Amino acid sequence: MSESSIIFPDGFLWGCGSSSYQIEGAYDLDGKGESIWDRFSKTPGKTYNGETGNSACNHYHRYAEDIDLMVELGLKVYRFSISWSRVFPQGKGSLNAKGIDFYDKLIDKLLAKNIQPFATLYHWDLPQALQENGGWENRDTIKYFQDYTGEISRQFGDRIAGWVTQSEPAVASFLGHYQGIHAPGVKNLKAALQVSHHLLLSHGFAVARLRENIKNNAEIGISLNLTPSHPASNSKKDREAAERNFAHFCGWFLEPIFNKRYPEELETTYQNTGLFPMIEPDDLKIIAADIDFLGVNYYMRDIVRNAPYKSIWGLETIKPPSADYTAMGWEIYPDGLHEILEFVNDCYHPKKIYITENGAAFRDNMSENGEVHDPRRVSYLRSHFAQAHRAIQKGIPLAGYFVRSLLDGFEWVEGYTKRFGIIYVDYPTQKRILKDSAHWYKKVIEHNGLTD
Repeated sequence: MSESSIIFPDGFLWGCGSSSYQIEGAYDLDGKGESIWDRFSKTPGKTYNGETGNSACNHYHRYAEDIDLMVELGLKVYRFSISWSRVFPQGKGSLNAKGIDFYDKLIDKLLAKNIQPFATLYHWDLPQALQENGGWENRDTIKYFQDYTGEISRQFGDRIAGWVTQSEPAVASFLGHYQGIHAPGVKNLKAALQVSHHLLLSHGFAVARLRENIKNNAEIGISLNLTPSHPASNSKKDREAAERNFAHFCGWFLEPIFNKRYPEELETTYQNTGLFPMIEPDDLKIIAADIDFLGVNYYMRDIVRNAPYKSIWGLETIKPPSADYTAMGWEIYPDGLHEILEFVNDCYHPKKIYITENGAAFRDNMSENGEVHDPRRVSYLRSHFAQAHRAIQKGIPLAGYFVRSLLDGFEWVEGYTKRFGIIYVDYPTQKRILKDSAHWYKKVIEHNGLTD
């Protein structure tokens, strides 16, 4: 099929995404409380050169300019996250009116420009005050998340088009509480598994609270980072290791959301080792709340081989030297997007799927004439869009695509060294420059497909 014939269905939602800590800045202005990423990034040795999201892209003050850029690109939808500690500085108790006012203005400006707002309730930036009381390990945090969800949905439940309850709970659980390389920096597998259960349970409770308060036809879902696992060889042990890897990072979240259970093999392993999380009788029923869509975040695949002494799961991931990689060291593997879409559709039958994150970091530089040429990102997006279209042709209910990301921003432990944006941010001046990929994406949106 030639690219000129790759046209997406009418009404397909083309968008971009961001998250609050990565772009907003204004970390201590207008009553905002401290988040775990504010604390973690200021802890020596945790981020590249000790860089923080203190200023980031200053989106807090430049949101109107950024929305004008969205208009220039022709975006149909914009996914952003709400900073819990900006609206509840202590995570509970007193509401910060100035924080609410910021999101009020952001949402109204988007709607005035005919861009649908998609709001993520939690993108890893727990209020530090709640962390000091146990954070997501403490079941009480679920109640406070319910209260926060209730207030946000009362405030904005007449204007938000789509709600994402949790973004990538696997990352918050395992990178934040097992590997310890993300906030809050805990290194304890039992804690990580308990956190994963509480994050999923908070999703289920949030769905119920949103259903109570939204006053429009908004859709509700969750975003999971889903990564195909391929065996390093055709040996039985490597195939089994790949299956265990997928069960741990993907099945551990998909199974309770759609099937009211955790993967049987992992449940047995964790029960036998005393690691299985504490669960109350109705928890799995609550987690499996009816959702309108599944958000799929896709970046790469894992190639896995059996390694009995490497971890509790007895495996390790490897990187083929012949593959092509992004600046993050992630393999560029477009076919994996189609593979994961087909898998979740065949196994879990979600009503609708959005690709809520897909994109790549490359070593972007501004040229002498003030332009940013990023041909590898254009190639990356083109190849992944083609795989998304292939999935749609097979009847998979893919309804939209959120490119990550609109702007370069604070890239967590990598600081400002990795650029995912289709818009370049010159951090010293905060000047925004549309990269070649942004101009290319504008044409994709105009034609609702690939035409070049």
